[in-house]
Amino acid sequence: MDENLVKRLEVAVARLEALSAGGSRGFSPEGGGDAAAVDPSILAFDDLISQCVNRVTTAGEKIGGRVLDVSKVIAEAFAVQKELLVKIKQTQKPDIAGMVEFLKPLNEVMTKASALTEGRRPDFFHHLKTGADSLAALAWIAYTGKDCGMSMPIAHVEESWQMAEFYCNKVLVEYRNKDANHVEWAKALKELYVPGLRDYVKGHYPLGPVWSATGKIASASAPAPAPVKATPPGPGAPAPPPPPPASLFSSETTQPSSSRPKEGMSAIFQEINSGKPVTSGLRKVTDDMKTKNRADRSGVVAVVEKEGRTGSPAFSKVGPPKLELQMGRKWVVENQIGRNNLVIDDCDSKQSVYIYGCKNSVLHIKGKVNNITVDKCTKMGVVFKDVVAACEIVNSNGVEVQCQGSAPTISVDNTAGCQLYLSKDALETSITTAKSSEINVLVPGSEPDGDWGEHALPQQYVHAYKDGQFVTTPVSHSGA
Repeated sequence: MDENLVKRLEVAVARLEALSAGGSRGFSPEGGGDAAAVDPSILAFDDLISQCVNRVTTAGEKIGGRVLDVSKVIAEAFAVQKELLVKIKQTQKPDIAGMVEFLKPLNEVMTKASALTEGRRPDFFHHLKTGADSLAALAWIAYTGKDCGMSMPIAHVEESWQMAEFYCNKVLVEYRNKDANHVEWAKALKELYVPGLRDYVKGHYPLGPVWSATGKIASASAPAPAPVKATPPGPGAPAPPPPPPASLFSSETTQPSSSRPKEGMSAIFQEINSGKPVTSGLRKVTDDMKTKNRADRSGVVAVVEKEGRTGSPAFSKVGPPKLELQMGRKWVVENQIGRNNLVIDDCDSKQSVYIYGCKNSVLHIKGKVNNITVDKCTKMGVVFKDVVAACEIVNSNGVEVQCQGSAPTISVDNTAGCQLYLSKDALETSITTAKSSEINVLVPGSEPDGDWGEHALPQQYVHAYKDGQFVTTPVSHSGA
């Protein structure tokens, strides 16, 4: 009985020694990368890339162009985040400066995505904005605690996607009945973040990344100071003491406070307490220096005529006016000022119309087009027959738009002053507004020759918490 017990103890000790040896090899500096690569959280992130990210890039390849470019940037950002997750398991938690340096590769990829949306509004702008804004969700990796100023990782991913979803929905509306590849791309991108990235963070890092307790220390990289050549001291002579540290805020030589000259209010009080007459240094004002005796101060304001500036054409600063069809698919109307007879009559349902930087002009679109966008226009009038996808009004002031046929969606974003005239066929149009004011919708009366009815869309809302949720209602004014 005792021999059996001894044998069992020997076997148990042998197993413990084997496990201890294997564990020490797994956490050694040489094998740290291999151990992190097979970590369950890293393997799960590989699955997220292979299943969701690759689906986005595959859909982007079918579309091509700038959509493929932003898809590749998204894939690059997720690849960079995987590298950071592996480094986290080998690195101790850094300070603020070290964290900035640690996240620098991810920040560079986000900057690259934002650069795709800059400049004049490019093609597939909604795709590019969706991809660039969605990358903010990857910043969950910077969460270091409740005092860091960020939401919890799961909430951060959801909030970041909500900002990008505004433009994602525009892609879905525009291409819903037009091109299935664009719809697939938008849906794949949404599922990448919600539920893809959200569920990954929820399952592995609900409280933020877990840094190594015994790994190397991450610190901000700083250039090494240049070596200072000094003459070695003679034999037997002691080394000179090091110079005093320079002030962080001043490059002047340090002086005792008593020997430094006083400035500001200290100098004034010092002079008052010195016992000298305070007014000894003042100048005496003579009669010819008084204002009432000066001829140049008569109190009459002289009118000086300014030379009139030669007026230059408005388009000299913003570019020449344009009204042309580009690539056979996009009508471009730009920088038209004071033109009330602009007409587009040779168009079809596959073409879009982009109106940019126009002022005090009227454009008449005769025919059915796919999409109409009015961007950065002032006191611009647009009359169109039918639109397949949507009519968008963004960043404009004092715009009037008349729909003589039908339009599924009219979107008004960041616009002050907009008049919408709808025909009887367009009364079922869906109108979306955001960050806009003074929006009025005019609809025809019930009788053929009746007056148009004007309806003001609300721009103020009341949010009340009822039955476990917020209920939003427009503000109603008395007498309205």
